Amino acid sequence: MDKKKAGYIEGTVSIIANTVLFALKLWASIVSGSIALAADAWHTLSDSISSLVVVVAAKLASKKADKEHPFGHGRWEQIASMFIAVILAIIAFGFLETSIRQFLNKEHVLFGTLAIVVTAVSIAVKEILAQYAFYIGRKTGNTNVKADGWHHRSDALSSAVVLIGIFFAKKFWWVDSVLGVVVALMLFHVTFVILKEAITKILGEVPDEKMIDKIMDVIKSTYYEDLFVHHFHIHNYINHQELTFHIRLNDNLTVGHAHEIAQKIEQAIEDEFQMSATIHVEPMEAVTPDDNF
Repeated sequence: MDKKKAGYIEGTVSIIANTVLFALKLWASIVSGSIALAADAWHTLSDSISSLVVVVAAKLASKKADKEHPFGHGRWEQIASMFIAVILAIIAFGFLETSIRQFLNKEHVLFGTLAIVVTAVSIAVKEILAQYAFYIGRKTGNTNVKADGWHHRSDALSSAVVLIGIFFAKKFWWVDSVLGVVVALMLFHVTFVILKEAITKILGEVPDEKMIDKIMDVIKSTYYEDLFVHHFHIHNYINHQELTFHIRLNDNLTVGHAHEIAQKIEQAIEDEFQMSATIHVEPMEAVTPDDNF
């Protein structure tokens, strides 16, 4: 399954499931008069908005490269992931604020059987949706779908808080407030993780040691003589990746010969990793202040 199809399928399934859950939770909140359950219902609806973003981002990211965007439109996935992270942060802040206010006001909520059933069903469905999104995200490498999976998980956690509050509200009036703060902090952490991954890909990455070793094996299989390779950078455009690095060659080589060596290495890397490479050639005795990067 490609990224575009994965985004469409996960997003569509999510929108349908979340809309149904929203209707059930809202109905249960009206019957029981529970403000917490009503807030949880609107939290679920926010997942539908998040999933709609996934579908739209998948469409935008699938557009081919053009004159204005020569590296394609794949980074729409990162932009959408950042948008989802902001939604999570807003929800987390809302949980934190509401929980503190409830604690200070010593608010006590009474729940009925309908609230228990609907909340339990919501937890199960949301966790299934989260696992489904994580599975597709791992298979396709679609960070946007993984971000949506965390949004599903956040809703499952918020529903779990409500369910725990239902069972312990009569005995401990403060349980719902305290657990609300805990979940809010967990959501802030998830927001940080999603933002970090998206921003890192946008800013550019240094490949890990394992990847560098594989690249070096390809280089050595192409050019047998000693050469100093350094300054590896990956520019991730999601649907297209660019690898840049520097090599130092013998000063006596002609420009044409050095170009031929670099071109062969670039072609070998593209054949092996499906990644475009751009090599900066330097004389062997060159000294640069950033050799460690």
